[in-house]
Amino acid sequence: MSVPPAQVILLTGTPSAGGGKQSFFGAIGCASAIIFTVFGASYGTAKSSGAIFSAGVLRPERLMQNTICAIMAQILSIYGLVASVIIANGLEEKQPLHTSFLQLAAGISVGLCGLAAGFAIGIVGDAGVRASNQQPRLYVGMILILIFAEVLGLYGLIVAILLHSKSGTGVTDCSAF
Repeated sequence: MSVPPAQVILLTGTPSAGGGKQSFFGAIGCASAIIFTVFGASYGTAKSSGAIFSAGVLRPERLMQNTICAIMAQILSIYGLVASVIIANGLEEKQPLHTSFLQLAAGISVGLCGLAAGFAIGIVGDAGVRASNQQPRLYVGMILILIFAEVLGLYGLIVAILLHSKSGTGVTDCSAF
């Protein structure tokens, strides 16, 4: 009785069992990292830019000061780029399935955290720019809330780096099964 190749890969996790197809999951993690963080950065930039320009009509002297929202949104895409490069450098044609799953988890971690942070930055930036344009004392509060929103993406990057650092050191022998 022969075991189907998919079960051999899942049970053994060895590169020779899968013919090198395990790196697919790592590649999906690499792509997820950049795709989702760029979606978050795009949303944050677009949402806050509408408020920046509409507020700039009333108070053009504050236009450059209010662009901090769009700048902070773009930092999220840098987090995704860093994670994607780290994951891509760790990809090999024949690697243990364990490594590929950790790379997938790393990419999804930074990607979804960046997406959530982008939504938060966009919404905070939109409301904050409009409010601080009417009451300039609210600007510092807006910056603090933007920092709290930005750090969500940083948490995802830290988790992604930790997951990827474990991907090369894990035990892939599943002989207990």
